Amino acid sequence: MSREGSEGSEGSEGSEGSEGSEGSEGSESSEHEAPTPADTEVWEFRLYIAGQRPKSLNAVANLKRMCEEHLSGRHRIEVIDLLKDPRLAKEDGIVAIPTLVRKLPDPMRRVIGDLSNLEKALVRLELRVTRKPGVVP
Repeated sequence: MSREGSEGSEGSEGSEGSEGSEGSEGSESSEHEAPTPADTEVWEFRLYIAGQRPKSLNAVANLKRMCEEHLSGRHRIEVIDLLKDPRLAKEDGIVAIPTLVRKLPDPMRRVIGDLSNLEKALVRLELRVTRKPGVVP
């Protein structure tokens, strides 16, 4: 079992594109708005894997990338290798691997698979809300 903290904001430079910066005189940038509780809360994830299998390794890499891009400095990841201790699967009712469990914020959410479909994983974890047709964010 291993834990990964999320100290610092490494790699966050340039994460905001410069799109839409032209012609925006007089409008305030979202960078200057006060953070909401949702922007500051820590997200806790538990990823169940099976050894060094390709899907497990992909799930770990994809989760780390997703967290750095969308939750930089606001996440904790716990990786549980069920080949080392299969009894741990009972705690979260794991029936397939790899499986990601979002422990916090509530409610708990699960995503089965290697997280290669980033958009689907973001929606399932409620990191990105699906858009209604015809509605511009």
